[in-house]
Amino acid sequence: MTTDPADASGDRARGATPASGAWGPGDPVGRRRFARTFDRSPLALEAGGALGPIDVAYETWGELAPDGDNAVLVCHALTGDSHVLGPPEPGHPEPGWWDGVVGPGAGIDTDRWFVVCANVLGGCQGTTGPASEAPDGHPYGSRWPRTTIRDQVEVEAALARHLGIEAWAAVVGGSMGGMRALEWAVTHPDRVRRAVVIGCGAQSSAEQIALSEIQIRAIRLDPGFRGGDYYDAPAGPGPHEGLGVARRLGQVTYRSERELAERFGRAPQDGEDPLAGGRYAVESYLDHQADKLARRFDANTYVALSEAMNHHDVGRGRGGTDAALARARVPVTVVGIDSDRLYPPHQQRDLVTRLPDAELAWISSLVGHDGFLVETEQVGEVLARALCP
Repeated sequence: MTTDPADASGDRARGATPASGAWGPGDPVGRRRFARTFDRSPLALEAGGALGPIDVAYETWGELAPDGDNAVLVCHALTGDSHVLGPPEPGHPEPGWWDGVVGPGAGIDTDRWFVVCANVLGGCQGTTGPASEAPDGHPYGSRWPRTTIRDQVEVEAALARHLGIEAWAAVVGGSMGGMRALEWAVTHPDRVRRAVVIGCGAQSSAEQIALSEIQIRAIRLDPGFRGGDYYDAPAGPGPHEGLGVARRLGQVTYRSERELAERFGRAPQDGEDPLAGGRYAVESYLDHQADKLARRFDANTYVALSEAMNHHDVGRGRGGTDAALARARVPVTVVGIDSDRLYPPHQQRDLVTRLPDAELAWISSLVGHDGFLVETEQVGEVLARALCP
């Protein structure tokens, strides 16, 4: 979910695409810190089996108050990571994904709040995931177990214990991060005082699952995927074609039809003639997004996290959605994006009517689902009100 210009010319000059863009030991650490969790007793996974130990990569901003009451957990979306704030630097090739929303004087004001953002379980930027070394010394790869949003939250809860945080002042997230914020309110209402849920619903819909499944299938059908065991491949023959197709489809769902029309229309890419085999500008844009993701992300992680999002359902095993949401005894701010066609506004309206203590806020955007990343001023204002009602 990015907003880069439609120019893939630079991508083609960058050399062969690595088999995986995952961060690994020996790479620049950047601002990451690491916590080892579930080393004495493995995490019992919701779908069965166990996993441990689990290393968690995280970053922090601000100062934790002596009584620990000012900690805010920010949860990233599908292809995000722990680098929510800060300029590009070794270890962090891109700027923070919520610069302008988090920071001194921003919506989540780091002069007041101690902000924590962790790479999610199954991720590829420092937290244990498919690209990580398993206890036998080889990458998990195809052996990575099925994990869910609830498992991700349990790892975040273990990180809170590691940091000495008994309860978060707030848990905030958009898209997949919003799913985790909602699960925090339902699963651990005694460990979070407020939640902000942006751009998601109480469970993934049939359409959302269908769109995700197409992306997963594209990756798995890439011969370079090799069933998930491709980490020994040199640059070039990895599963980047399948990952690129997945990213192209995902990118279209993250933006609105109107934004794509106004931004690209039917214009050809500069210097290219579509009738002679060249590309339209929107095709160049998708090529750029695909190449960019393949160089910083991991195909197995894309599959694992997409499947976790498909399994998102707060009512599973809890007597249904209404019974589960009744467990959320904390104030919840539900935020919708008016042009979101991936997680449409009716899902946020439905969610807010079923929570015991909830209010609805809106982001007005031409962009679509990515509005929670792009409309930083509006998002910051919503979060400032939610955190300081």
